[in-house]
This record gives sequence, structure tokens and C-alpha cells, in this order.
Amino acid sequence: MKSHGFAALVARYNQPVPRYTSYPTVPYWYEPFTAAAWMQRCRETFAASNHREGISLYIHLPFCESLCTYCGCNKKITTNHSVEDVYLQALEKEWRLYQQQLDDAPVIRELHLGGGTPTFFSPENLQRLMQFLLQGATLHTDAELSIEGHPNNTTAEHLAMLYALGFRRISYGVQDLDETVQRIINRIQPLENVVRATTEARRIGFTSVNFDLVYGLPKQHLAGLQHTVEEVIALRPDRIAFYSYAHVPWTSRGQRLYDEQDLPSADEKMALYLAGRDMLTAAGYADIGMDHYALPHDPLYKAWQDGSLHRNFMGYTTQQTRLLIGLGVSSISDAGHAFAQNHKQLGDYYASIEKGELPIFKGYELSEEDVLFRKYILDVCCRGKVEFEEAFDDVLEQHCKPALQALLADDLIEWQPNGITITATGRNFIRNIARCFDVHLLRQQADAPAKRFSQAV
Repeated sequence: MKSHGFAALVARYNQPVPRYTSYPTVPYWYEPFTAAAWMQRCRETFAASNHREGISLYIHLPFCESLCTYCGCNKKITTNHSVEDVYLQALEKEWRLYQQQLDDAPVIRELHLGGGTPTFFSPENLQRLMQFLLQGATLHTDAELSIEGHPNNTTAEHLAMLYALGFRRISYGVQDLDETVQRIINRIQPLENVVRATTEARRIGFTSVNFDLVYGLPKQHLAGLQHTVEEVIALRPDRIAFYSYAHVPWTSRGQRLYDEQDLPSADEKMALYLAGRDMLTAAGYADIGMDHYALPHDPLYKAWQDGSLHRNFMGYTTQQTRLLIGLGVSSISDAGHAFAQNHKQLGDYYASIEKGELPIFKGYELSEEDVLFRKYILDVCCRGKVEFEEAFDDVLEQHCKPALQALLADDLIEWQPNGITITATGRNFIRNIARCFDVHLLRQQADAPAKRFSQAV
């Protein structure tokens, strides 16, 4: 496709669409959602899958020493490192609450430390965390352990300790290397720190390094982003996540520290995306979809090629577990037929733990329809094709196929006798295609005109 034709498609499909790390998406979940309801589903999935597949663990470590104003994550800003001990005590109690209700020793297949800034914690405390997580549990022989690190504070001691504990993947938030952009988003991060953290990780033995980049940041411009991508390509990270900045100052107060006039225009943001995408693919990175790029030697690329790619709240993964347990403030858990989210406020989280209760406040139990359309969305995101089943065919005909038909003319999909395949062009619009199977959203939009008319009358 000619570049100007692709740019037109990017402009046409530039609309807010969920990342589909869950289906139904979080806005459709409800509260209160009881720990008892969640644990029933959790135990069922654990009993069915623990021995054969193992489970996934996500640990949210929310602390950061300074506020990155662009960030929409759940975080707590402090320079007081005594919070590490209090938080680790709570995490251990939460994990013990799970172990007490599970019938066997958990087999950990996948473990990710996210944040916040996990490398806010000292190497000794990260070792302590892993020790109590593994007490009464075992690591699967093919376990994958990963962590998010800040280039400014990830030390050689951190990396050596993590490697000794079994970590082989690390992700660094690079975002942008332009000094003007770094100042306005309050993330001063010299290139030499990124080089040092990357080189040290590889020297110690980490086999997969990921960089997060963001386009659409305040004060960001084309030449600056191109320079950032050039420097990143020179370091040759195994994976790159190239995210669109989401400006949501009504939920992320840090974003109120700059004005909307500081942001690139819609056309400028599109140019940033196209330039970054073209540079990455020209450098040999494959566009996996959903803003993710990988080099051909990386397991993520291989999983995408052989159809074994999976997606959960940790993003794209090569692991196929049916149970994901999230520990820590705001963490989300997934048992296949149910989701649960922990309290978002640290005080509420601590209060539940002290009472000996799982700190769950929100969740969702999936219907049979939800389960099937979740599968369709995962097939779009991970396999590039969908095979329709007979169940809920009326829903497919009424809501999904009309939405898909609109993508056909733009060569994003091709009809098959009983499903669709995503074209090479369509791989750039995975989220838009997945949205065609989001029945909750499609029904809501179909009802909206009638509701507006009713309110007007």
C-alpha cells in the first residue's frame, strides 16, 4: 500500500479503542465483587490447570521516587524507602491468603514485577519478595520471570540479584530521549543511563530486553522522535513497545501540569507514529500488533509466527496459563471465567489485608457469550484469524458482521467460509478489528441514539 494511502487509513481509524487485555473491558465490571465469588472461580481454574500449565503471577510494586507527569499507572510517589518493608509484609499476607485456599502447591509458570518502579525496591528486598513467593510453591521448568526497570536506578546489584533468582527478561521505560520532552514529563533520563542499564543486563545474562517508547508526548516533534528511535535501534533491544500517549488529565492529575497546546496536533501525532513505525520495521523489527515489535530471534516473534501467542493483563506473552493471580494494590486477576481487581488505594488495600481478607473490590463473572467473544478477540490479537462457532450466531450476525463489513473495503480483513483472516494491512489495526467483537461496546453504541432521543423527548 502506498504511504499516503496508509496514512489515510491511520487517520480514519484513529479513535479511542481498548487495548483488550481483558474482555469484557474493565468499565463493564461491577462492584462490590466478593472475595468468595472470586475464590470459587479461582479454585476451579487452579484445580483444572495448575499441574499441567502452571499459573501466572503479577506483582504490582507501586512506588516511584518522582512523578512522571505523563504516566497513567497506579503509583505512589515517595522517597521514603521504609515503605518497602510495610508493603512486602502485606504482599506476603495476601499470597498466604491465596495459598490457604488452594488445594495444592502453586506451579509458577510466569511471573512479572510491574509498577510503579519495581527497581525502587532494594536488591535485598526483591530477593525477600521472591523467597516468600516461592515458599510453598514451585517454579515450572519453563518458567519466565520478568521485571520492569528504570534506567536511572537499575543497578548492577539489582541485575545480578534478579538473574540469580531466575529473571531473564527486563523492560526499560525509555519513552523519549529529547531533553525538552523529558523536562516537561519530569523524567530526566540521560542516554548513557539507558546504555548502561541495557549493556549491564546483557553482560549479566538477560536474554530479552524491551524498551517502551511513547509517541504523542508534550513538546514531542518529528526530528526528536526520529533521533530517539535511531538511538534505540543502535542498542538493538529484543522487543519494543511503541505506545500512543493517552491524554486523560481527568484521571491522571500529573497531566494537568502541562497544557493541551503543548501536545502534538492530530496530524503531527500521526506523523510521529508513521515515522517510528517505518524506522522500526526498516531496522528488522516485526510488527506483532497492538504497538509491539520484536526481532526475529525473540520468543515473542516466534510465538506470533507459530500461533502460540497469548495476551493477558501483562500484555503479549508466550505463556499459556488459564489462571493469573495479581498481588498488590490495584492488581487484576484472571481465572478465565472471572476477573477480580484489588483496591486501588493503598490505605484500602492495607486495611483489607490486616483484616485477613483478600483486598478485592471489583470484578466480573463471564457469561457463556462473554467467553466465546473473548476467544474471538484473543484470536484477532494473537493469531490474526477467527473461526466462527455456531453458538450465539445471532449476536454475530446482528452486531459483529456489520462492523466487520465496514473494514472489508479498506482491505483490513478477508472473509473466509466460516470466519475472517486479517490482512497484512489489517495487522496495523488489530485493536479496531478486535473492537468488532466487543459486543458490550457495540450494544451500548447501538442503544445510545435511542437513549438520547428518549431523553430529548
